[in-house]
Amino acid sequence: MNQRTLLITLTGPDRPGVTSRLFSVLSGFPVTVADVEQVVIRGRLTLGVLVAYAGGPPTGTGGTIGGLWTAVEQVAADLDMDLEIATGTISKEKRRRGRLHVTVLGAPLLPAAMAGISGRVAASGANIDRIERLSSYPVTCIEMAVSGADPQALRAELAAEAAAQRVDVAVQRSGLHRRAKRLIVMDVDSTLIRDEVIELLAKHAGCLDEVAEITERAMQGELDFAQSLVRRVALLEGLPEDVFGKVAKELVLTPGARTLVRTLKRLDYRFAIVSGGFTQITDALVADLGIDYSAANTLEVVDGRLTGRVVGEIVDRPGKARALERFAAEAGIPLSQTVAIGDGANDLDMLALAGLGIAFNAKPVVRQAADTALNVPYLDSILYLLGISREEVEAADAEDGVPPTAD
Repeated sequence: MNQRTLLITLTGPDRPGVTSRLFSVLSGFPVTVADVEQVVIRGRLTLGVLVAYAGGPPTGTGGTIGGLWTAVEQVAADLDMDLEIATGTISKEKRRRGRLHVTVLGAPLLPAAMAGISGRVAASGANIDRIERLSSYPVTCIEMAVSGADPQALRAELAAEAAAQRVDVAVQRSGLHRRAKRLIVMDVDSTLIRDEVIELLAKHAGCLDEVAEITERAMQGELDFAQSLVRRVALLEGLPEDVFGKVAKELVLTPGARTLVRTLKRLDYRFAIVSGGFTQITDALVADLGIDYSAANTLEVVDGRLTGRVVGEIVDRPGKARALERFAAEAGIPLSQTVAIGDGANDLDMLALAGLGIAFNAKPVVRQAADTALNVPYLDSILYLLGISREEVEAADAEDGVPPTAD
């Protein structure tokens, strides 16, 4: 059964009492509230209220709904605001349509990009129900609530447009499961940190070029990771053990890393790192950031020097996925509520296993396989994919006394 509706939109200078005044008038009529949205941009208010009622369409100023029309016009006149009223219907089929969240990130975000993205949404037969800004700096992030679209088809369309416009676009189903993500599992090298640890070690050993070439081939998926690791580690034989302390001081966290971990821990998320690197380095990151779980390889040291061998089972592509499963089991969190983040081919299995797989500044093969990809240099942009805005992060930091330059 269809319901008749009126969409009432007031636009004008923001001031106290506009919303209460409109709803006070509406309370005198036999209508129900179907939807409400309000936004203030630079002191200018736009308030939209969708009300539903039984009966035929309103005619002139007579009748109950006609009286409502007249009363709302009087509110707009008293407040010196522009008014628009549109009639329509809400069908049961439309009310049941699934919703998607389309998140658009750019630095800068240009009008052409928004035109391209919204045009693709319209061409797919979907509708943009709501638009909200999640961040204005250091990247601009806009989130759209979209209804009536097939997720896979829209994701493919928007991925093509994002590439053309040089922005990032993520498409996710809305609903409780989106906000239920509770375990973050992240790669370390070139993700949590800017560096490749084995290359920092190789620099001290004088074999950087050779190790870097093998690393790149492994990350592109051209070499088996475990075999490549054995080859690279062998080149480190003879390094003194104190090299770990030197390398730890050279590490550079990815911008936004501290903000990401701090914010998610504040929201009671569990945070894990999993690395094809080495425990002698990752243990320091765990202590520094307050990370809950970690898995990495361990370099063998005998008589104060590296032997050029790895101790125990190698954490490779399947090993990272197994670590994600283990962490989720320990935390009592289903895999559907996990997020995996990585950049290389050895992250593919854990990205596929997680409820949401994010390719962060990743190789092409990883971007194509992941649920979504981010190519901005700020790790805390991942918060926006979880529906957490920059303003919310800054407000929480201010309450906790965290200085604005903490990251």
